[in-house]
Amino acid sequence: MDPRIERARFVIEREAAAVRQVAERVGPTFLRSLDLILALRGRVVTAGMGKAGFIAQKVSATLASTGTPSIFLHPAEAIHGDLGRVDQGDLLLAFSKSGETQELLVMLPHVQAVGVPIVSITQSPASTLGRHSDLVLELGLIDEPGPYGLAPSASTTAMLALGDALALVVQEGRRFGPEDFARFHPGGDLGRRLMKVGELMRTGDRNPCVASGATVLQAIEVMTRTPGRPGATSVVDRDGKLTGFFTDGDLRRLIEKGLANPRERSIDEAMTRAPRSIGPDTFALEALALLHRLAIDQLPVVDGTGRLLGLLDVQDLLNLKIG
Repeated sequence: MDPRIERARFVIEREAAAVRQVAERVGPTFLRSLDLILALRGRVVTAGMGKAGFIAQKVSATLASTGTPSIFLHPAEAIHGDLGRVDQGDLLLAFSKSGETQELLVMLPHVQAVGVPIVSITQSPASTLGRHSDLVLELGLIDEPGPYGLAPSASTTAMLALGDALALVVQEGRRFGPEDFARFHPGGDLGRRLMKVGELMRTGDRNPCVASGATVLQAIEVMTRTPGRPGATSVVDRDGKLTGFFTDGDLRRLIEKGLANPRERSIDEAMTRAPRSIGPDTFALEALALLHRLAIDQLPVVDGTGRLLGLLDVQDLLNLKIG
C-alpha cells in the first residue's frame, strides 16, 4: 500500500476515534446545557479563536438555521467593542481545546458581569476556561494525528460533532419541523425539497381530467392533447371530486385483455377506483418518497373534501433536482 494512503487512513481513524470518545462523554452536563439553551430569552453567542473559531461559526450557523437565534463573536474583536453584542438573556458557548486561549479568557469576566451563563467545549473542567464556565462539555484529552501533533484536526472534528449534537437535539426540543425549515431555507437544494405540492402541481389545461361516464376513447384523447402528455387522467364526479384515475398502464392492461370498442367502453369500468391522492400542503420531498414507494409516476392532488386540484408528475420533481 502507498504510505500516503496508509497515513490518510490513520488520520481519519484517529478523528473518528476522537468523535467516539466525545460521544461516550455525553451525559448530565449535556442535558443541563440543553435546558439552559431552550430556556433562553436571548441568543446563543458562540466564540473561539483560530480553527476552534471556525467550528464556533459553523455551530452558530446550525443553531440559527434550526430555530435557535445565534451569532458568532470573535474574541479579539470582543474586547475592542463587540462585547456590546452580548447581553442579559444570552448564553456564551465557548470553544477551546486547551481551555487556555488568552483572547477568550480575557472576555470572560465582562460576559459574566452582565449575568450571561458560559458553557464551554474544552478538554478539561480543570482548565482556566473550564473553571470559569457554568457548564463544561468535556472533550477529554485528544492527540492530533498530524505531523508533530500540532495542527488542530481530531480536536476540531470532535468539537464540531459535539456542537452539532447540541444544536440538533435543541432543534428537537423546539419541535422545529419542515414548516420552519421552509421559512429559514427558501433557497438552494433544501429550499426546493421544502417546496409544497401545491407549488409544483399541474393545473388548468395541464391537468388532464374527464367526467365520470366518459368513454375510454375520450380519456385517451384528453391524455393525448394535454401539454406534456403526462400519461394519466383523473376522473371526477359532477361535483369535481376525484372518483378514479386512468393511466397508460391501465390502457396497456386493457389491450392485453382484448379491449372492446373504446368508443363504447366507460372509463368507470377501466379506471382505478378510489385511487391514491396527495394534498397540496405536502412537502415535495415527502411526495417524491411516496411516488417511489408506490412505484408510480403521477398522483392526483385533491383538497380536504376530495375535490380535484391538479396533477403531480414525478418529472416535475426531478426537473427541480429534488430527487
